[in-house]
Amino acid sequence: VQLVESGGGLVQPGGSLRLSCAASGFTFSQYLMSWYRQAPGKERELVASIVSSSVSKDYGDFVKGRFTISRDNAKNTLYLQMNSLKPDDTAVYYCKVSRYGMDHWGKGTLVTVSS
Repeated sequence: VQLVESGGGLVQPGGSLRLSCAASGFTFSQYLMSWYRQAPGKERELVASIVSSSVSKDYGDFVKGRFTISRDNAKNTLYLQMNSLKPDDTAVYYCKVSRYGMDHWGKGTLVTVSS
């Protein structure tokens, strides 16, 4: 299993970023996928998750309509569109898949929201 995140960077408050997670080594279309984030000195927290068919999506309370999770099963890629970014959104963002009781994580992509 390999998960490779990209799309992070420095953005001003109120700005937008689109994160991507390229997946390989498993049948991407069959699994629920998730985005997590970890800010300095804080625990890792769930940002959003999406079922294999994209019919159901869940978000952390802090998202409040600002982020949208999506996936392209034909491209084996997970996305996170982030709008109205705040300094509190500064964190390393990870994608995750759970298979056979084991969690697989990417190495993460850093998002910094600062003026």
